[in-house]
Amino acid sequence: MTPFFIIIGLLLILGFSLFGCKIVPEQEVWIVQRFGRFTGQLEAGLNWIFPLIDEIASRHSLKEEAIEVPEQTAITQDNVSVSLDGIVYIKVFDPVAAAYGVKNPLHALTQLVQTTMRSEIGKIPLDKTFEEREALNGKIVEAINEAAVAWGVRCLRYEIKDIKMPEDIRKAMELQMTAERQKRARILESEGQRQAHINESEGAQIDRVNRAKGEAEAIETISFATAHGINRIAQVLEQSGGEKAAALQIAEKYIEAFRELAKETNTIVLPSNLQHPGSMIAEAMAIYESVKKKPTSPYSISVGK
Repeated sequence: MTPFFIIIGLLLILGFSLFGCKIVPEQEVWIVQRFGRFTGQLEAGLNWIFPLIDEIASRHSLKEEAIEVPEQTAITQDNVSVSLDGIVYIKVFDPVAAAYGVKNPLHALTQLVQTTMRSEIGKIPLDKTFEEREALNGKIVEAINEAAVAWGVRCLRYEIKDIKMPEDIRKAMELQMTAERQKRARILESEGQRQAHINESEGAQIDRVNRAKGEAEAIETISFATAHGINRIAQVLEQSGGEKAAALQIAEKYIEAFRELAKETNTIVLPSNLQHPGSMIAEAMAIYESVKKKPTSPYSISVGK
């Protein structure tokens, strides 16, 4: 039974072919010619043509296609020979132009890519070849689309796969890059040390300024407190009984001073009336009265409360 069905299937296919039935796959377009002239194109699906009169001249895929560009040699702007290859992504957007605009679209496009790549490489020096690879790819795509529009083909993108250079040039570039990195490292280190010295100097200066401000504020605070205390004492002395209280406090300080002096040294000169505390108090009061009777200075300082 199996050979029978195979034979039936072949006969059906032959019959469809004889009757001009064509099945076109998805994302394909077939170009139809009648007696050597273009008559139309067959889209995806079931199509009919006149047998023995119409013929399928070419088949074109509408899918995106990747074409490898063979390795080639190019010379940069600074006369360095490099070898590079790439890959180009294309798509047929006009099957009729692709069928009649150029004999072999893929071959023509590959040649165009190679010539354009050599031309663009010759416009830039070797160092820029590696730095501006993305810009170089964009320029190649632009140049290809400008020339291939009549072929019904559009270049979607181009990528350089590899760039090879002579061994001596490669070693020289490596030495140059090493020297450049070492130079940048030394510059960064010196800048860091310089900034550290600046920061230390600024920190020391700020510390001295802060210390000076603190000492000045402390002196001002002590002076204000002392002046305020003196002013308060003067106010109390003017009140009733203030002088007696001050005299009594002076006498106490007088006696306390002799006591502290006896603690600090073994030899002291004592007054003759040490045995009579009353006499010492009277002597202290006399000192207070003598100080009190002295004329005041013509200059006065007003101290805020």
